[in-house]
Parts: sequence; C-alpha cells; structure tokens
Amino acid sequence: MDQKAVLHRYLSDRRTSLERKLQGLSEYQIRQPLTPTGTNLLGLVKHVGFVQLGYLGEVFGRPSARDHWIDDSDPDADMFATAEESRAQILDFYHFSATHADATVQALDLSATGVVPWWAEEQRNVTLGHILVHVNVEVAHHLGHADILRELLDGALGSGQEDPDVPKRTTEEWSTFRNRVEAAAQGASS
Repeated sequence: MDQKAVLHRYLSDRRTSLERKLQGLSEYQIRQPLTPTGTNLLGLVKHVGFVQLGYLGEVFGRPSARDHWIDDSDPDADMFATAEESRAQILDFYHFSATHADATVQALDLSATGVVPWWAEEQRNVTLGHILVHVNVEVAHHLGHADILRELLDGALGSGQEDPDVPKRTTEEWSTFRNRVEAAAQGASS
C-alpha cells in the first residue's frame, strides 16, 4: 500500500470511529456540553466536517457546494449544533465533507501544492501529504476528546466492547484501578 493510501485509510478509520461515538445516545446527550468550554459530541462531528472541507477542499482550490453552510458571523458555529440543526443534517454534512475530501485525495498526488490562507504567511504553502498528516492528527485529536466525552456520558470506552486496546474489566475492577490511580496522585502530592 502506498503512502497516500495509508494516510487515507487512517483518516477513514478515524472518521468512522468519531461517528460511532454518537450511536445509542439521545439528542440531548450528543449535544450536551461536558466541559467548561462546551465540548460536545455532535459539535466535534460538525467541526471535523468543516476541517475536511477547509483543508481538503479550499486549500487545494476545490471549494464545495456546502461552503455556504459556514456562519462567518459566529466564530463558534462549527463547534455545536443549534436546536434547529438535526443529527441527520449534521451527519449528512459530515458524510458530504468526507466524500469531498476523498475526491481531493484521489485526484491529487501527495506532492500537489496548496495554500492554507488562515495559517501564518511562512507556513501557508503546503502539499497534500502535509495536509493529510495534519488532518489525520486533527481528527485523531478530536476523536480523543470524543472518547472521553462518551466515557463521561455512559462509560463506553474505545471502539466498543471488542476493542483490543481496552482492558476487559468489571465495574468493580475499574473502580479498583481508579482508586490505585487516585492513591498514586495523592501520594505524589504529599
């Protein structure tokens, strides 16, 4: 598998994992701000949709038919869903942005050049390879946020019960482990 295919596969896998974080949750739960800064699951999905359209669209001179969806009057519009925006609308946008991004990846070589107008002047000139790494990191970053939010909501961990990276523990075993971590933290601060 060539480098572009590897980067693209990782991006596709992270997108799928992020979308799965919404499964089985109520409308309130996917919108609920769970941090002091308002981070919420549906907002993360919406934000990643905008990230894909920007970095794997606009940067390479490939604007989309949905760029008008961006509300420039509200700098935080991409971080949450309004009461009027449905889960289905956000997911449709998310899928559209992924398809648009995929078309860019398929159409261009890793050495294809683009310009990121919102970056500092000395960093604006990029290649598709550079941006694929950047978008992978950004999506993985937000997937990490989503992992924590989902655990706070209902205790779900990782990619589900079959995730080989998550230890199989009972509620009591997790409580014991958490208590060990707490004891270590208190011991270090004494």
